[in-house]
Amino acid sequence: MHQASVHRVVIVGGGFGGLQAAQALRRANVDITLLDRRNFHLFQPLTYQVATGALSPGEIAYPLRAIFERARNIRVLMAEVTDFDLEARELHLRSVDGVPAPASISYDTLIVSGGSRYSFFGHDEWAEFAEEVKSLESALLARSRILSAFEAAEMEPDPQRREAWLTFAVVGGGPTGVEMAGQIAELARDTLRQDFRSIDPRTGRILLIEATDRVLTSFPPSLSGKAQRSLERLGVTPLLGRTVIGVDADGVTVDDGGGRPERIPTRTVIWAAGVTASPLAAKLAERSGAELDRAGRVTVEPDLTLVGHPEVFALGDMIRVRGSDGVVRVLPGVAPAAMQEGRYAAKAVRARLRGEGPPPFRYRDKGNLATIGRAAAVADIRGLRLSGFIAWVTWLLVHLFYLVGFQNRIVVFIRWSFSFATHGRGARLITEEDGIAPRHLAGGEPRP
Repeated sequence: MHQASVHRVVIVGGGFGGLQAAQALRRANVDITLLDRRNFHLFQPLTYQVATGALSPGEIAYPLRAIFERARNIRVLMAEVTDFDLEARELHLRSVDGVPAPASISYDTLIVSGGSRYSFFGHDEWAEFAEEVKSLESALLARSRILSAFEAAEMEPDPQRREAWLTFAVVGGGPTGVEMAGQIAELARDTLRQDFRSIDPRTGRILLIEATDRVLTSFPPSLSGKAQRSLERLGVTPLLGRTVIGVDADGVTVDDGGGRPERIPTRTVIWAAGVTASPLAAKLAERSGAELDRAGRVTVEPDLTLVGHPEVFALGDMIRVRGSDGVVRVLPGVAPAAMQEGRYAAKAVRARLRGEGPPPFRYRDKGNLATIGRAAAVADIRGLRLSGFIAWVTWLLVHLFYLVGFQNRIVVFIRWSFSFATHGRGARLITEEDGIAPRHLAGGEPRP
């Protein structure tokens, strides 16, 4: 039972921000309830490896209850937030997957880390034909689509239709898009090269569609250029300066930069373009009167709290921060930023319990990392610019360090080592997620 005299902290979201906040408060004199729609923490930077068969789902996900099994002041609740009553300091909840949940829960301090989802720039109908890899479920569905495309090409006698099956379009030239394109290229040209009899997977086309003039725009131009050359060596064709204007069951239509539409027949589209904030950000803005930007991010104060509600912290991809100088800034939508915000929110709670006021949040940029493929990566770490094998090793070590669960670290390290030595991928399984088969195997008909 929770004692009324103990400060109640409710954390919404078991991602990087929420997890760090809970871990930093596990020894504080507070009662913590961690809410999430799923019962696991997902290491989202590696979902694309699940989508390409390099890793299995359980290797990048870890049960939330197992993380906090020794923390007696933390309980985990599987539920979904539907609304906020900021005046009553209460959350309204609903059940997920038939698991019973209370109708509401009260708090003294609320920490919301709802994350983000991919944006289709006002064309939500494209989501029916383009897969993304931001969740574990979507990564598994993308894996089935990619692998099913090779299976369908093997059975397709018509050369043009076969070419469409063997064309893979990745939309978005950021880290996820670059990593995804590189992994599909390695899958086609390395792992699967001897698996089929009627087709040669190495003839497949992997297209990386980016609206700007270079990939990895968050990196220095020199590293962007090296990343592009690494992609081209793998067989990826970057289509720069192209804007997607249509996606359907049979292909992608892009603006070629001169206002002329260009049709690309393909049956597999992976979306890794812009993001929009969790709907929870809009709810918080509506209830507090805080500003909301075009990407759905709610504006928070320098201490990451909602305007007029110092008891409510918001973190991660769903916020933009008003600095002490009044200038509103959008922080990078990366895991290190959310983790720093989560730890800061925990320190702020501790400071308030001591009767102190926390200083403004200060983001410390630790740099950027992106892997292109086997022994190829780029890294920009506090002015130190690395590429090639040393950047790839750096990428491996950083991701292993931040992966949750000692067992997962060991298993992933072994899996990567085995894959490097044998060029194999042991998780090349076509599955039916929630009873939904890959839609493109049904003659292009949308899935029910």
